[in-house]
Amino acid sequence: MEVMTKTQLIEEALSDAISYQDYRALTEKHALEGTNTGQEITDALANYTLLNHKRMKRLDKTLKISPEMRQQVENYDRKVTWLVLTESWCGDAAQTMPMMQKFADLNKSIDFKVILRDEHLELMDEFLYNGGRSIPKLIAIDTTTREVIGNWGPRPSQATQLVDDYKRTHGSLTPEFKEDLQVWYNKDKGQNTARDLIKLLK
Repeated sequence: MEVMTKTQLIEEALSDAISYQDYRALTEKHALEGTNTGQEITDALANYTLLNHKRMKRLDKTLKISPEMRQQVENYDRKVTWLVLTESWCGDAAQTMPMMQKFADLNKSIDFKVILRDEHLELMDEFLYNGGRSIPKLIAIDTTTREVIGNWGPRPSQATQLVDDYKRTHGSLTPEFKEDLQVWYNKDKGQNTARDLIKLLK
């Protein structure tokens, strides 16, 4: 079988990609049916999908961008495609994708697209985090040249630090730590994600 180049993998992914609104509709459909996206269907992943649907619905309405950041986003003038690999059960994606859409809403130069990780594992393997297929993964692509100009994920920078520090000390993430991370997200209200995305635009 012919091995595809990164550029070919991106082209293939872009032809499969859907809008954030369509992804939200897909997540809602799975939430209502008690299922989830991805290769593995389990009750736990279905429950996370339901939780994420409710979370994104709330964040879509409540997230705010400061006037300073808003101006920086509005002034961005390079046509860029933000291609995000995710699955419906991913909690970090539910916390961060609504902010990505807020940015895209502010600037027509930012085209925000979504693909499912398990349908694009070869592309995912080009953007591993610490050797793992961690999601969400945002790939920033120059819309005109198709050049990859940056990537982000799987979490906001501060949350990544918290997770990495915890793993270094304890080996793996406990349910208690995951609850603490949830509290962190609730307090942060998407601001760390917004700051990271501003850096990505630069």
